[in-house]
Amino acid sequence: MKYNIVSLTKENDLNKVLRNQKSSGEDLHILFLSLWDKWSVSLEEKIRKRFPKVGRGQTVYTVDSYNMPHSFVIFNTSKVPSLVSLVRGKVLVEDYLPRIYRKFKL
Repeated sequence: MKYNIVSLTKENDLNKVLRNQKSSGEDLHILFLSLWDKWSVSLEEKIRKRFPKVGRGQTVYTVDSYNMPHSFVIFNTSKVPSLVSLVRGKVLVEDYLPRIYRKFKL
């Protein structure tokens, strides 16, 4: 599967994405990262290298703790990196790093 990686920098952008997802019902993936965590930085570099800007595929939004600290409260995320998936109305939070790597086939 191909992924389109989109970085969000404002809380309003994330709120718009969540509103659109609520009305459309499509699957949504949000990757929560930290700029100071070496595992988060490494994961983001590997994902960006594996999935360069293609424009198609499943969209994965990246959110970092520096620019958007309040977004972590929305899904009760306390660990980084964490992958939050909204699939068929259910919220799935994955914070185990090997499973996140497996999800992106890294």
